[in-house]
Amino acid sequence: MKYNCDLISDLIPLYVDQACTRASAEAVEEHVSECGACAAMLEEMQRRDTALDCELEAERGRVLNTQAKKFRRRSAVAGSIVGGIFSIPILICLIVNLATGAGLTWFFIVLAAMLIPVSLVVVPLMAPQDKFFWMVCSFTVSLLLLLGVCSIYSGGTWFMIAAPAVLFGLSVIFMPAMVHTKPVERLIRGNKALTVIAADTLTFALMMSCIGIRTAAPNFLRYVFAFALPPFAVLWGIYALICVPKWNGLLKAAACVLLASLVFFFNDTFVYRILGGTTHFPTFGSVNDILCWIVLIAGTVTAAILAVFGFRKSVRK
Repeated sequence: MKYNCDLISDLIPLYVDQACTRASAEAVEEHVSECGACAAMLEEMQRRDTALDCELEAERGRVLNTQAKKFRRRSAVAGSIVGGIFSIPILICLIVNLATGAGLTWFFIVLAAMLIPVSLVVVPLMAPQDKFFWMVCSFTVSLLLLLGVCSIYSGGTWFMIAAPAVLFGLSVIFMPAMVHTKPVERLIRGNKALTVIAADTLTFALMMSCIGIRTAAPNFLRYVFAFALPPFAVLWGIYALICVPKWNGLLKAAACVLLASLVFFFNDTFVYRILGGTTHFPTFGSVNDILCWIVLIAGTVTAAILAVFGFRKSVRK
């Protein structure tokens, strides 16, 4: 044998821990292929190392579980304390309502209003996991409940307008973050961008439909469709250009810039045609038409530059 057993036995621990040089590792491998005793020593040390790794991993899991339980208990206690603090003004309002003989009128408004800070403070503390998801859901429900209670006690019928508008605003703000929460991810199966755009589109359509029904204005929905079609066409078009073609990023950026420029340029044309007016083509007769030409020219030039660099990148690949 080329190497003696004493030398290899000194190198085996380093070999198992992958802390030796490549030359030392080759020496160990060459020696154990010829020496049964050293091979048995290496096998035993590898088995012990594997068992130790398993034991350390199990201990790590136990420590993390213990700390997680402690954190959940402390969060639950903190949530209970904060919830008790929030219940004090509710009880005061209830006592004052009953003592003055006013009945349970504005008490329910106060109760619904107090649910909003509870949803923002107590729910994240009490929820064992997916805290942001449950906070947004509870905040949305509590806000809609407050609007409904205020609408009932004020004798108004504006809830069907306010509620869809609130849903649309919350969708624009929170949906980009909500799609990254585990409950939503399991539901949408990775279609994050599609979910965000679809949620914004549907809530906007619901809002404008409810406003149109409530106001009963003539041709309201037709006007909404005419003015909302171009921006939503750009939104869905950019999504399609980014997700569907197998282009590089520069080519996709060029297509998106060109699409946005064209839709902006022909925006008035789309609106006039949908509303049954004459075809309008931008000229240089007004500030708005001049702005359309500036956007079209700048967008076309920018898209051309991006496309040139994108094609060059594709050719190099």
